[in-house]
Amino acid sequence: MFQLIWIIITGLVIGLLARLILRGPQRIPLWLTIVIGIIGALVGNIIASGLGVRHTGGFDWIRHILQVGVAAGLVVLITPVWLNRRSQRSSDHHRQYRSGL
Repeated sequence: MFQLIWIIITGLVIGLLARLILRGPQRIPLWLTIVIGIIGALVGNIIASGLGVRHTGGFDWIRHILQVGVAAGLVVLITPVWLNRRSQRSSDHHRQYRSGL
């Protein structure tokens, strides 16, 4: 149970750091930020392992930079999809309301 809580906290921190380094507002919910952070952490770890820098002496700066970088890329990719999905759902709702459904 503690490991799940730690994964969520890590996802939140990495997701928020990713959003912080990007310019402008990212209109995505907090839960999606956490999911993006978790995925960024996992993919960043895989890349770091492939480069041979996952475990280094001291603080693993390169691994964490990779994690935040992957999460930032995901924020850039997912934000427009999320906004388009929300606006499309809103317009579908208005069409149904106007047609009396």
